[in-house]
Amino acid sequence: MIAIMTVTGADSTGIIAQVTTALAELNINIVDVSQTLMSGYFTMILRVEILDADKSIQEIQEYMKPVAEKTKQVIRIQSEDLFTAMNEI
Repeated sequence: MIAIMTVTGADSTGIIAQVTTALAELNINIVDVSQTLMSGYFTMILRVEILDADKSIQEIQEYMKPVAEKTKQVIRIQSEDLFTAMNEI
């Protein structure tokens, strides 16, 4: 399954490292990534492939909560189909 993960918040050292390490621990492959920093505000959008079919979006979201708390980021994940439907005009 393909999903979209967004990471947003104040910039700090190690955000990318901590997020990508957690994804690797879950056997989630990063297919595409975009990140930017503007006026001290960090934003990253990742298109990821969930290789372990036993992991649900909700389980991944729960796993990412400690990373979000530690990095002081808001981390959200949703299926690519849902993301696309919500962002089409």
